[in-house]
Amino acid sequence: MIKNQEYLLEKASYCLDLAKKLGAKDSTVIVSNSISESVNFRNKKLDESNRSDNLAIGITTYIGKKKSSISSSNLLKENLDTLIEKCIETTKNTPEDEFNSLPDKDLLAKEIKDLNLYDDTHIKNENKIEYLEKLEASATSDKKIVNTESSFTEDKSNFILANSDGFSKGYKSSSFTASSVIVAKDDQSMERDYEYTSKCHLQDINGAEELGKSAAEQTIKKLSPKKIGSEKIAIIFDKRIAKGILSTFAGAISSSAISRGTSFLKDQINKKIFSDEIDIFDKPDILKGLGSRSFDSEGVKTNTLKLVEQGVLKHYLIDTYNGKKLNLKSNGRCGGTSNLYFDNGNISYKDLLNSNPRCLYITETIGHGSNIVTGDYSVGANGFLIENGDFKYPINEITIAGNFKDMFKNITLANDLEFKYATNSPTMMIEGMVVAGK
Repeated sequence: MIKNQEYLLEKASYCLDLAKKLGAKDSTVIVSNSISESVNFRNKKLDESNRSDNLAIGITTYIGKKKSSISSSNLLKENLDTLIEKCIETTKNTPEDEFNSLPDKDLLAKEIKDLNLYDDTHIKNENKIEYLEKLEASATSDKKIVNTESSFTEDKSNFILANSDGFSKGYKSSSFTASSVIVAKDDQSMERDYEYTSKCHLQDINGAEELGKSAAEQTIKKLSPKKIGSEKIAIIFDKRIAKGILSTFAGAISSSAISRGTSFLKDQINKKIFSDEIDIFDKPDILKGLGSRSFDSEGVKTNTLKLVEQGVLKHYLIDTYNGKKLNLKSNGRCGGTSNLYFDNGNISYKDLLNSNPRCLYITETIGHGSNIVTGDYSVGANGFLIENGDFKYPINEITIAGNFKDMFKNITLANDLEFKYATNSPTMMIEGMVVAGK
């Protein structure tokens, strides 16, 4: 049973009071409880079943412009006493930093929106097993499938964030996640792919048969890949890959990267970095959204940000510390984005495929090839060759490369946006990328 708000608040209040008595000018406490239950299958047989119940506390104390933090999973009074004493002592011996402080009081969230993030449904292990049996049966209907791994995980969590300025709020959240990883084989190759579904509410996840069938079909399509030569070509990124490019953009506009001067997007506010058709939103109040929240990890209220409007960069992602370095106020993005997405484009998925007589459709990238300092992008990739809108054959062992400064200006988005993750993108095409092949 997940700990209730009263229990968490009692622990947080005790720590705040003691920290003040011991000399802390300001302090912040976060107390959280999470319970996770998972069942894993391998090749249609039960592999393992796990349950974890994690209770944790994190304490940050400030003395003048000095700051330090400490954490523990032991919430007994004796341990909390020791923990806070150590944190205070460490703070006294920490160098000063003029930018250390709690968030401005007027920026703190005053209320918590009901975003429907918690489903108290509990699934018994036998029901998780039943789901995975159906999933694996569906995934292995083709004889080319030689190996399967699948899992079902139920997560429940609750937390309280409190500080010495009187902020004290928290909320429950839940997620239900099922995944399927498939290996297929023919006489020419062995390939791997996956599919998964994750939602706040149980009733919203994909059905077992649907998930298994989709994972198997995607894997079988990749069999017997061909190699292609090096060339400059339009590349279409599947939504799963396109959202990764959006995540790199988010990293490049984080106030930490901007304040350090380690981003290719520094000094780009109110400048055009995408084409006119591109709008990017970070929307924290989507009902049942996987990234939804009423405040960030400092307690600062979150509102929808239109990060990019008609190609122009309008906002950085600002937290309190780095905001002070930049002489900017926090916009509730300590800890990163909430529900980040490219708005829909003006072209259908089918028309996007037909927009070039020959292009590549990328379904997998390999390696971490995004450099937010220079904007350089280079990754290994697999996917399909498309000719006149038709998928001709799978391709592998290629490298795709470019620079985000150029890539961003050459993006065309389809109008097929779905909110499946916390970061989402329609299918994306980027013209004129360099492909290195055989």
